Amino acid sequence: MKMKITAKMSRREGVNLDGREKIDRILQKRPYAPGVHGPKNRSRLTDYAKQLREKQKCRRIYGMAERQFSNLFEEMSEKRGDTGEHFVRALESRLDNVIFRSGFAKTRAMARQFVGHAMFDVNEQKVNIPSYRVKEGDIIRVRLNKQNKGPWKDLAERTKTHQAVSWLTTDPKEFTIKVTGGPSESELKQQPFDTKLIVEFYSR
Repeated sequence: MKMKITAKMSRREGVNLDGREKIDRILQKRPYAPGVHGPKNRSRLTDYAKQLREKQKCRRIYGMAERQFSNLFEEMSEKRGDTGEHFVRALESRLDNVIFRSGFAKTRAMARQFVGHAMFDVNEQKVNIPSYRVKEGDIIRVRLNKQNKGPWKDLAERTKTHQAVSWLTTDPKEFTIKVTGGPSESELKQQPFDTKLIVEFYSR
């Protein structure tokens, strides 16, 4: 199911959910949740409400349906170790997120569209599933018959100022992204949501 991220959603969560500059401007102008009471509407949230808000924030950032999101959490909760860390690593390893993190797409929504339109190969195999999970050593490439079309014509120019994450190596001239590992501890902590509250939400 395709999710459309609106400015109201971003205002509700207090963070730009998809990276569009338009939403940044709206958040600067109205840095408070939507509603008739405007900035005065600052009611105290219950613990459950806080947990729910963080879960919704995270789900919307990655553009996932509720069932897809909860199923992934359940899968990660069965692994040994820190469930929250496993969960974020799984979210970050989604192909659409990797395309976004590499700078090959301006937003995750755009990255999902690119993947859905079969614009990428992973290890020389066509993949058109946004939730496909990459692993260390994988090489993602814009498909040969797409490289001279649409958004890929000026890829090298567009990615010049993009700061890629530590676990991806990009080569815009070759239209490739290589997965060299996973998010570092500092990158995991820089997420705009509280993973602990999400774990608490599903642990009720």
